[in-house]
Parts: sequence; structure tokens; C-alpha cells
Amino acid sequence: MKVGEPVIINLACTGAISTRTMSPHVPLSHSEIVDDVAQCLAQGVQMLHLHARDESGMQSSDPDRYGRLIEAIRQLPGGADAVLCTTTTGRHAVDFESRAQVLSLDGSARPDMASLTLSSLNFLHSASVNTPDTIRRLAQRMQECGVRPELEVFDLGMVNFAQVLWKEGLITPPFYFNVLLGNIAGAQPDPLSLAAILNALPINSVVSLAGLGRSQLGANGLGMLLADGVRVGLEDNLWFDPARTQIATNVALVGRVIRLARELDRPLASRKDVRWRLGLKSVV
Repeated sequence: MKVGEPVIINLACTGAISTRTMSPHVPLSHSEIVDDVAQCLAQGVQMLHLHARDESGMQSSDPDRYGRLIEAIRQLPGGADAVLCTTTTGRHAVDFESRAQVLSLDGSARPDMASLTLSSLNFLHSASVNTPDTIRRLAQRMQECGVRPELEVFDLGMVNFAQVLWKEGLITPPFYFNVLLGNIAGAQPDPLSLAAILNALPINSVVSLAGLGRSQLGANGLGMLLADGVRVGLEDNLWFDPARTQIATNVALVGRVIRLARELDRPLASRKDVRWRLGLKSVV
């Protein structure tokens, strides 16, 4: 049980799929994302999982968009020490080079981390394609660029592949895992499924729990009890309540997990402490 220990909140504010027709609150433009991030940083969020969109609102792999986004966030109050993670998603761009472009950003535009999904998987209406070769190449490029992987786990088999990557020297501790529960083709937010995943994680792991759709609140509750942190935001869930009567905002979702943390005596970890735990250098 993690009650009483500092907690990490990772905001996934946009994602690759949500559109304005799905929710009027999902931030799509550069300014909308920065505005949402600013409000959530003010609440105490320490980590940000970032997706950039193009002019039409589609997921973008353009490194310049990510560079401008990172530089803008670094200028926000609290942004200098926040952990910034960019996506290398396989839900739109499948080829390695497109997905790896963002890893070469440097200077003030450099991300701290980048997502690394540990297998291919199906979602409700689409797939994320991650071949073993692509995963290995992304992990190697991250090492070369000094970007730490944000390891995405949707089921027990993905943990096993993480162990393989560790043995091959492609990832090194401390590890940061996002365990995402409730996907139609993945582990569900129940104690037995979660226990199997947590038990299989390598040593020196920092773990956050996320829930997709109606599973978000339950998964965040489990995270407050059993993990080092939670991932929350409109990337994973567009509704504030499981009955889907109230459209969510990132600010409201973050506020709810902070209230939950307060009830469970879990103070927010400082951003500098999160960076230290993840083996990240301070931003100059």
C-alpha cells in the first residue's frame, strides 16, 4: 500500500485520436495545449505526456511542432522542472523514421522522455502497430539521444518484453512504466490482473496507472493505493463520470485525482524529486 507516500500525476492531455466532434474540450492547437498544460501545472502536475496536432487537427510527428510545444511549456510557471514526454505512437505513423524524429530534438526543445509501447495492440476501432524490430530501434535511438523511455504496458506480455529489452541492454533502470488498464484487448482494472502485472515488473520501477474510458476513475483509485502515481487526461477518457453525462476537462480530471490523493494522505511529489527518481538531469 502506498498510502502516505508522495504521488506522481502524469497528464495525457490530447492523445492521437480525439477530435472536436468527440469533445469541445480536447486541446488540439498549440495554444490550446499550452493553456491546458498551464492550468494543470498550477494544480501540481509533475509529468506531461504530449501529442502535437497539425493544422487539420490530426496527430503529427513533425519534430518542429514538438520543439515549439516543449519550449513554450518550459516557460510556464512550473514548466522548467516538469517531466516532458513526447509520443512515438504507432497508431498513425508505422515507420520507424517518422516516429523517431522527435527524439533528435536538442537544447531547450529536447524532451526528457518518449513513449515506448511494448507490443502491437488493438483498440476499439483501430490498432497500434509496434513490431519487435521497431520497438528495439526506438529504444536504441532513445539511448543514443539521452531520452528515457516511458514504457507503456497494456497487458502482462508487454512486461515480459520489457524484461527482454533490459537483458539486451536497450533499457536501463530506473524504469518508468505506465500501466494502462481497461482497453478492449488488454488487462482490465481489477486487482488480480493488476497484481500479476505489478509482480512481473523489474526492480527499480516507478509505476503509474491509467484507465481507458470508463476505467479511468477506478484505475486512478488503484494507482493511489498501489502505485507510485497515476496518468489522467482527455487522451484516455473524455467523460467525467462513468455514466457519460458530463463531458470532462483536463483541469477537472486532474482536480479529481488530487482530491483523491488528499483523502488517501498522498502528497504531491515535488517535480525535482520526480526528476531525481527517474534519473533525469535538471533542466538548465
